[in-house]
Amino acid sequence: MDTKEFTHRIADLILSKKGYDIKIMDLQKLSSISDYFIICSADSDMQVKAIADEVDKKLRKDGIKCYHREGYQSLTWVILDYFDVVVHVFKNTAREYYNLERLWGDAPVEEIKDDFDLPPVVE
Repeated sequence: MDTKEFTHRIADLILSKKGYDIKIMDLQKLSSISDYFIICSADSDMQVKAIADEVDKKLRKDGIKCYHREGYQSLTWVILDYFDVVVHVFKNTAREYYNLERLWGDAPVEEIKDDFDLPPVVE
C-alpha cells in the first residue's frame, strides 16, 4: 500500500469511531517532518482515546507499528507517528486552539467527508 492509500486507510478507521472534520494535509513539498498529517476531531476524551486506539490496533493487526505516540495522559490531542504519516486526534476545543490547518496553511488539503448526517438512500 502506498502512502496515499495508507492515509485513506487511517481516515476510514477514524470514521469507524465517528471521528469528524477529517483533513489530510500533504506536506511533501513543505517539510521533512512527514509526508502527510491527518487531522480529525472528537467530542470527548473517551472518543479521542477510542479513535487513537482503533487506528493503532487495526494497523498493528496489519503489521504496521506506531513509531511514537503522545498525548494519552490528557486525551485532548493524541499524536500517532507512522513516519510518513502523522495522525492528530483532537478534542474539538483543542483543535480550534492549536489550529494546525492555519500553521500549515500552504499545504494542499483533502477533506474526508462522512456519511453520518446524510439521509438514507431510497431506491
